[in-house]
Amino acid sequence: MKIIFARHAEPDYLHDTITEKGKREAKLLAERLAKTETDEIYVSPLGRAKDTAAYTLEKTGKTAVQLDWLQEFKGRIITPEGIVSCWDRLPENWTVKDEYYSHDLWYKTPLMKTLNVKKEYEYVCEKTDRFLEEHGYKRDGRLYRVTDSNHKTIVFFCHFAVECVILSRIFSISPMILWHNFVALPSSVTTIVSEERKKGAAQFRCTGFGDVSHLYVGGEEPSFAARFCECFEDDTRHN
Repeated sequence: MKIIFARHAEPDYLHDTITEKGKREAKLLAERLAKTETDEIYVSPLGRAKDTAAYTLEKTGKTAVQLDWLQEFKGRIITPEGIVSCWDRLPENWTVKDEYYSHDLWYKTPLMKTLNVKKEYEYVCEKTDRFLEEHGYKRDGRLYRVTDSNHKTIVFFCHFAVECVILSRIFSISPMILWHNFVALPSSVTTIVSEERKKGAAQFRCTGFGDVSHLYVGGEEPSFAARFCECFEDDTRHN
């Protein structure tokens, strides 16, 4: 089985939609996904994901099923600056703690326990497990028992932070690593596939993370959204 994560195009967060540039990105993404034989499409309930998916749905004539747990990850923490998302921490604040690198311990740190991170993380993990089991892959420890081996291709139109949470569950790694050491730019494509090297036992591997080749094909420069300044002196995003 193959799962394709399509991040929403360049966002207009204020209006929960996509920008004019985002519309161009979404059209190019649709051109790309239309070339893939897709069995099922699922979409976040948030506007920026649904508006991105609309171009692919129109081009392919397919429909999407809305899944609440594909919305942006809702884990929050309490800091001196107020209540903020748990998935944007300065490097010097998390890399010094070994627990943040642990799949089982990262959300048990004092900071992550200040609000709802554990609850939200376990919710998305449980939904991920249930989805995969319904599609023939039942979680057993850190691998999957195959009950219905298949070649289905599934597309999720969703968001960067929740994509990383889902991948962290499937790969049994801390999402902190994915949130902070990887970046999926707007309209990017991440692909994972199952491998059943011994009958009945499978794992998933990533064949591409945050790929934006469809933008280059269409002559569209990738958005800087989701990135931070490359050098501190740069006149780009610092926070």
